[in-house]
Amino acid sequence: MNPNSIAQTFQSFVLTGNKALAWLIDPDDIVDIPSFQELLLSMSDTPIDFILVGGSLVQQKNLDDIIRCIKSALPNIPVLIFPGNAIQFSELADGILFLSLISGRNPDLLIGQHVTVAPLLAKTTMEVLPTGYMLVDGGNHSSIQYISQTLPLPSDKPELMVATALAGKYLGLQYFYLEAGSGASQAVPAQLIKSFKRHIQAPLFVGGGLRDLNAVKAAYQAGADIVVVGNAAAKNPKFLREIGDFLTTIRVTSN
Repeated sequence: MNPNSIAQTFQSFVLTGNKALAWLIDPDDIVDIPSFQELLLSMSDTPIDFILVGGSLVQQKNLDDIIRCIKSALPNIPVLIFPGNAIQFSELADGILFLSLISGRNPDLLIGQHVTVAPLLAKTTMEVLPTGYMLVDGGNHSSIQYISQTLPLPSDKPELMVATALAGKYLGLQYFYLEAGSGASQAVPAQLIKSFKRHIQAPLFVGGGLRDLNAVKAAYQAGADIVVVGNAAAKNPKFLREIGDFLTTIRVTSN
């Protein structure tokens, strides 16, 4: 993969208005590699743009095996690490979302974990993508909220989300991720996504609580550049295909 190719792809979404789909895979959900390989092969015709690997609490030491499996079955899809901490690192990935939890005040997730892994990243050709990670109230107490020991941004305070994102922008962060949390009872509100896009022209990921196609469409229509689906896809792999079919229609229409 060419240096900066992922970053260039991200930026193209902002310039063209095109949309993308990312599948978030939690290593702790993969207990049987052969079955996982079969699942991946069954998704070979699904227009997935990126695969994210990671989670808030990864207990199994199978990250390398999972990435090898993904690259074997889906060799043309970039694999990005979605780290919950510095332990979640593999040189086999194409890139890493270098997440700074700017919605919280936990210094370990603002800069501490980053210092730990930075020397390892410097020895690789992996594409590092500095990303402002913002946890939004998803209606229940999420795993990331517990693990990070931070409060989410209120879902009804778009001005606070915008101020946080602007601070991240001025600190040099180039990409942003609005997260309602794994298993959220409600997705990131459309008003927050719209407010972000009105003030910041940067590639935006949106994830958490997206359980059906209507919720995904609402996120795209509000301005999300890259929608991230995790738990819903694990429970129903056909869901990724539904989103992919919808994106194919959008892309054909916009060209």
